[in-house]
Parts: sequence; structure tokens; C-alpha cells
Amino acid sequence: MAGGRARARAMSGRRRIHCKHSEPMSAMLSASEVKQRLRAAEQRSPLLVRPGFLIRRLHQLHGSLFLEETRAFGITPVQYSLMTALAERGELDQNSLALEIGLERTSVAEVVPRLQERGLLERRPSRADGRVKLVRLTRKGRSLLRRMAPAAQRAHDRTIEKLPAGERDAFLLNLIALVEANNDAGSVPFRLPGPGTP
Repeated sequence: MAGGRARARAMSGRRRIHCKHSEPMSAMLSASEVKQRLRAAEQRSPLLVRPGFLIRRLHQLHGSLFLEETRAFGITPVQYSLMTALAERGELDQNSLALEIGLERTSVAEVVPRLQERGLLERRPSRADGRVKLVRLTRKGRSLLRRMAPAAQRAHDRTIEKLPAGERDAFLLNLIALVEANNDAGSVPFRLPGPGTP
């Protein structure tokens, strides 16, 4: 958060103007003002002070933005995550792939054949255990992932662009902290890399 404040101050200094929307909310509001705003939000709807509801709604909104930005590629957010994991980790068996993206193995088993039919993935039996199928991106899949990256990033950027610029990094860090702190509570496992883990 300190880095976000420093960047916001630097930007304000360069522009020689003060814009309250470029500063983190923590610098704009006192603790009592935050509580007051939360009470006002709760009066509008009790759903607005429930983190689970807000996260689900934001996920819906991101899905719409992702579809809008990436429509030409015909790839869903889950498929994009799966392909990204393969690009980062290389060839994986389907159980390990599910662990990489925090998705049920049955869902991965449904997604992989669809991408394979489009020539974006290929599967082969493991030499160590013929019952295990290894999955990797094809050249076509890697090419699509590279071409799609700017559009996908626009969707991610638009998801949080309504926050003041100085708050966005802190918001992401808070999301990371919540996922890390609660990762073991999930019914679907997710391989959470440690600091410096590839």
C-alpha cells in the first residue's frame, strides 16, 4: 500500500494538481468515515456488506468484460486460465492441471477435449503410466494465447479501473492475502506457489 501511495503522490506532483480520486481511500477517509459509509451501504442493501456476495458479483462482471474483450477468440475465462497454466508449467497430467488452476478434475476433463478438438491442446499417454494422459499446448494454442493476451489483460484492467489508480495494487494484494489465508478451506485444492516458487 505504501508503494501505491508513493506512486499516487508522484503522479500528483508531476501534474501539479490535487485529485482526490487518485489517492488511496485509506488516505481519504478516517476509520469513522469508513464505518459510516459501510452503514449507509448496508441501509441500501444488506448484500452490500457481505464479502461473498460482492466477490461473486464482481466475478460475474469480470466474466462479462472478459467475453466482450475476447469474443473474437472464443475462449472462456476457465479455458484461458488452463492454457495459461500449461504455458507457464509445460506438459502436465490432468490432475496436476486441475490443481494448478483450482478447478474440479471433472471440469478439467470436460474442458481439455474441447480445446483439443480446436487443435489448441494435445494429449499423449505418460511413459511412466499409460493410464495417465499428459496435456500440453500445441503451436496453434501458444499462438492463440499470445494473440489473446492483450485483450484478456484489458478485461482484467477494466475489472478494477473504477478504483482510484493508487488503490488498485493494494486491492490486488488484499485479494492475494485472502486467497492465501483461506486456501486450505476450499473444497477444491489449488496449488499455491510460495515466494520464489516457479
